[in-house]
Amino acid sequence: MKFNQIKLIACFLAMIFSPALSFGADNQQQLFKKANALYAKSQYKQAADAYQQILDAGYQSAGVYFNLGNAHYKQGELPDALLYYEKARRLAPGDDDINFNIRLANSKTVDKIDEVPEFFLSRWWKGFILSFSADKLATTAIILMLVGSALLIWYFFAIASGLKKFSFFSAIFFFFLAICTVTIAASQLSYFDSNKQAIVFTPSVNVKTSPADAVSTAFVLHEGTKVNVLGSNGGGWLKIKLANGNEGWIKTADVKAI
Repeated sequence: MKFNQIKLIACFLAMIFSPALSFGADNQQQLFKKANALYAKSQYKQAADAYQQILDAGYQSAGVYFNLGNAHYKQGELPDALLYYEKARRLAPGDDDINFNIRLANSKTVDKIDEVPEFFLSRWWKGFILSFSADKLATTAIILMLVGSALLIWYFFAIASGLKKFSFFSAIFFFFLAICTVTIAASQLSYFDSNKQAIVFTPSVNVKTSPADAVSTAFVLHEGTKVNVLGSNGGGWLKIKLANGNEGWIKTADVKAI
């Protein structure tokens, strides 16, 4: 097994026990409720500040990012809204509400970019691994492992041969499902790890053909547009690629990483 695969699985297992997904600390739960109450009263700036406090404390979840995105959207801050919607999608890529709000916010951006069609098998696999949320995968893996362990204990204590055979093969089955769940999670983490993206925050940006101000402009982008980050020259420039295949160079200060 490659080191990156081990790292991805380790990250996933760490997420299982991370308090960031469950708001283990009572004060963060209270702050989340306070932020929701402020949002319900249309006090969107105060609500956004409260959600941000949760993130600054090291806690994160799709719900916090999603609600923070909504608070920014209500204030007309489209780039911020899209940034936090996309962060929420990375934790819960199959969530219908998150994906709907991303589409809604994107409909209000200036740039309308058509995606290059993908090979159907690649599109199917990506759709499959992104149909699960990180917390659901973690919960499912825990449950499957616990059930498998219980069945294995039953196997050791069962007397009847029929029960021993049933419990043994059932335990193997549940452990297999747990491994499949972790594999899906690792594939999801690998996908996001290898697909670095960012949101344009500058109202209008000239994307250059090479990393220099003096060269010609390849095309122009506007705030709220999502770009794929291919790399950096180490001098304040990022090489980007759009969903339609167009590539160019943009200053690091003009975008915020998802």
